[in-house]
Amino acid sequence: MAGLRRKNVWLFLLVDLFVVLISAYGSFLLRFDFKFPQALSNSFYTLLVILIFTKLSINVFSNIYSGLWRYTSVSDLISIVKSSTMGTIISAGVALLILGVGIIPRSIFLIDYFLSTVGMVSTRTMVRIYSSRIRKISNSNKVLAKRNKTKLLLLGAGSTGDKIVREILESPSSPYQLVGLLDDDELKAHTTLHGVPVFGKIENIHTFNIPFDEIIICTSAASSSQMRHIVDHCKATKKPYRTIPTVSELIDKKVSLNTVRDVSILDLLGRQEVNLNRSEISKYIYGKKVLVTGAGGSIGSELVKQCMGFDPDLLILFDQSENNLFHVDNLCNQYGDKIGIQPILGDIRDKKILDSVFNSFKPDVVLHAAAYKHVPMQELNPWEAVNTNVQGTINLIEASESYSIERFVLVSTDKAVNPTNVMGVTKRIAEKIIQAKSMDTTVKYMAVRFGNVIGSSGSVIPTFQEQIRGGGPVTITDPKIKRYFMSIPEAAQLILQAGAIGTGGEIFVLDMGEPVLIQDIAKELIKLSGYTPEVDIPIDYIGLRPGEKMFEELITKDENITDSPHNKIMVLTNEITHGWNHILAEAEKVINSADTYDAVRIKNALQELVPEYKQDDLDIHLTISSKQKHTHL
Repeated sequence: MAGLRRKNVWLFLLVDLFVVLISAYGSFLLRFDFKFPQALSNSFYTLLVILIFTKLSINVFSNIYSGLWRYTSVSDLISIVKSSTMGTIISAGVALLILGVGIIPRSIFLIDYFLSTVGMVSTRTMVRIYSSRIRKISNSNKVLAKRNKTKLLLLGAGSTGDKIVREILESPSSPYQLVGLLDDDELKAHTTLHGVPVFGKIENIHTFNIPFDEIIICTSAASSSQMRHIVDHCKATKKPYRTIPTVSELIDKKVSLNTVRDVSILDLLGRQEVNLNRSEISKYIYGKKVLVTGAGGSIGSELVKQCMGFDPDLLILFDQSENNLFHVDNLCNQYGDKIGIQPILGDIRDKKILDSVFNSFKPDVVLHAAAYKHVPMQELNPWEAVNTNVQGTINLIEASESYSIERFVLVSTDKAVNPTNVMGVTKRIAEKIIQAKSMDTTVKYMAVRFGNVIGSSGSVIPTFQEQIRGGGPVTITDPKIKRYFMSIPEAAQLILQAGAIGTGGEIFVLDMGEPVLIQDIAKELIKLSGYTPEVDIPIDYIGLRPGEKMFEELITKDENITDSPHNKIMVLTNEITHGWNHILAEAEKVINSADTYDAVRIKNALQELVPEYKQDDLDIHLTISSKQKHTHL
């Protein structure tokens, strides 16, 4: 393969050499009315040598020979124009130095520039046309004669659809045969995309006599209502349908047929793509050592994926779950060894292992996503929430201080606002700890607060999906209960963006959009599964669980928010009232109460530190005696 590529390079150089020769000679003929001036023959040969050496050298250094001409794109042609422009400018300068001013007419260089640029672009375009339209079609027909292909209908003739069409046409061995496209843009109706017909609007899918076996939705920019509209029409065809993921879901940001997935509830909720200031994030991630706690969890693993896109020197994956750590390490290994990966099986409650990790790897950045998060479980086991969410955070801060890291980002939750559960109040204490420590350190500590993420383990959507697979019923606490939702990639991206904005002590609040009724999500999931809500799959309302609220806020009445440089990130402006020593002393009282395994005592201690914490009337208190704790935990 390498030998073939080298042969191709020499062939491309010979073609461009021929173009340069013809262009130089042609420019003289055009300038002098097709009568070559013999008096300038010596100057012509000198100029010819300059043009050949300069233009071909710049082409080589511009790396325009690295690609295959049969896949030439607009970006490749732009690179050729840039290279040709630079070659002409340098050649003119060198010629003036060697030959002197006034020997070669300046118009020669302009004519030569036009001819050589057109020549180089034209040769590549002709190869592209031949390969894509003649040879590809010929090969495709040969393959089709030998085997049956899946007849594919694409919905969406935009940039995503364009990529998929090109991928199929350029791969004769593809299992798909394109039969056409549909798009709601009336200007695209009755046109073609790379020779594939665009029939018309998606809503008219039944009016077109198109034989197809499968549908792929290529409308990544569709709103939630548009996506629901499209999915409804797909269901009506009784044919399988899938979709192309958004760019934010992909590590390498490359859309292809390999990335096609089933339509998810996230597609129907229609969260918008996040626009990141990648240069700002790169400043604190690129070439740095990044420690991600809870790296195997839903948010943690996505933070790992997103960090990989910014080329850190080392990613330290820290998690207390062996299974989760195995999977996130495996995920990283799929994308080569360009980035150093160090999985560490450990618990943030263990000071010794934290000290060993910080001493061995010297992280520059800590992204702290490790936490106990399931509300009902933490209501029954509040000592675990305290030991992990409070003590674990303190342990990380102390290690970060000892080894002088640069930046520390805590992943928080909207349940920390006016908390009614143990999980929420322990995360509020973690926020207070972060803010207090930021007052007397050079380390930039900050927290990022947001609502529910779609698809996290143990959350409402996986639970609903499991219930639907079992035939129902789908259980909902209350028909009026609402929650904020965002996608896992969106949350992780905004966490990294907030980390770039923070200067120390901030609590960032993410723009969650409008809250969504849980029952609406349940109904959409039932429909996505091919069933009718309340007909095929019943919905039961079971009442609020201990610690749950009907509606979750993002800020308290005493907190004010201001805008940040990013439109989806806000900053709390509340003043920090207590220093590190005070907060640490108060937190120690809570941590000591956890050693009693007495739920009532622990929750009372939590309330002393966070007065706005309101213990739920539905709360179930559990106390484990010192004799019992070793056998029941």
